[in-house]
Amino acid sequence: MTKQGAKCSFCHKPKDQALVLISGVDAYICETCVEQAQSIIEEEIMPFQKDNKQVQVNPIDGAEISMLKPMEIKKRLDEYVIGQDDSKKVLAVAVYNHYKRITQKQKYQEEEEVEIEKSNVVMVGRTGTGKTLLARTIARLLNVPFTIVDATVFTEAGYVGEDVESMLTRLLQACDYDVSAAERGICYIDEIDKVARKNDNPSITRDVSGEGVQQALLKMLEGTDILVPPQGGRKHPEQKLVKVNTKNILFICGGAFSGVEKQIAKRINTQVIGFRGNELDKVDLDNLLQYISHQDLKSFGLIPELLGRLPVLTFLNPLDRNTLRRILTEPKNALTKQYERLFDMEGIKLTFSDDVLNLIVDKSLEYSLGARGLRSICEAIMTDAMFEMPSKEDMTEFEVTIDYAEAKLNKTKLAVLKQAV
Repeated sequence: MTKQGAKCSFCHKPKDQALVLISGVDAYICETCVEQAQSIIEEEIMPFQKDNKQVQVNPIDGAEISMLKPMEIKKRLDEYVIGQDDSKKVLAVAVYNHYKRITQKQKYQEEEEVEIEKSNVVMVGRTGTGKTLLARTIARLLNVPFTIVDATVFTEAGYVGEDVESMLTRLLQACDYDVSAAERGICYIDEIDKVARKNDNPSITRDVSGEGVQQALLKMLEGTDILVPPQGGRKHPEQKLVKVNTKNILFICGGAFSGVEKQIAKRINTQVIGFRGNELDKVDLDNLLQYISHQDLKSFGLIPELLGRLPVLTFLNPLDRNTLRRILTEPKNALTKQYERLFDMEGIKLTFSDDVLNLIVDKSLEYSLGARGLRSICEAIMTDAMFEMPSKEDMTEFEVTIDYAEAKLNKTKLAVLKQAV
């Protein structure tokens, strides 16, 4: 029962101007102030409380993840990624064992003396071979939080650039600041080769974007409590930080490691002594990446402490003509299917002749851009058609012929550059 002449103790709104005036001990509060107080609580406290029941939690069910066996994971990857069977097997086993490791304490509570260590992965492959696509596809299949970060923006703490903790901020943002879900997510660190040590010679200047970043990654990759600024940026004393444990976060690193073939060839040649000289004939000189080892990455510029925390090493084969041809048509999100869908939305049935597909593959091999080169060449061929066709209401079918494709490619800047060379 509110007294006559009562008013809100916060905004001093009179009783006759408020819809509801809640009374307390010698105090009142109106509905507007209640809503503002609730929004402050949700913004300041609830996103960062791990065990708060009012937070929207999307926990990872260990039993659900274990249903996807390694062979099933690879089979699902085959629907989106063509080739790279060795890398798919390595990733499938690493991810499967990682989530078995997370759920082992629920199943084996008495045998805690056996602790399975985390198996972070490093992938080596040329540009356009599918490193990022593999990591993104696995995260989508397992329905776990996933983020892609670029190692080139990282610098050592205290210098201009981003701290390594910012990758955990992006992982938190990917799962709406659900800390328990983020602690079981996957973080893909792209361009890890760009933070390689510049040289082995001691210098008075600090390598703040190379070796300094590698040293900052050590504890995070191994597993420790990291205080993360929830909105990113630099830490400051008055900022509320979120504690994230990285023990169960799977880190997948990828990089082109351009020039590492020289280190591999050097290592192989040093072993050709005496009767072992005949083994050199068995080496595939066109694809030296298949012989890569942690020793080669160390020679490239990654510090041994970092390599010790990346025990799983896999490589991606360069894309040959047959693989590029399959990438054009077979995956669920194949390039030809994407263009067919775009034209179908305009009511036009699009078809590609086999000669055009072969031409696209041949041009992509010339420019050595991998699968990304296919998209560039397709855009050069299809841009005029996508510009003109939506305005032609009577158009119902369109076939891309070899004459049409060659005419469009000859008009592009790519053809001019080729002639100049």
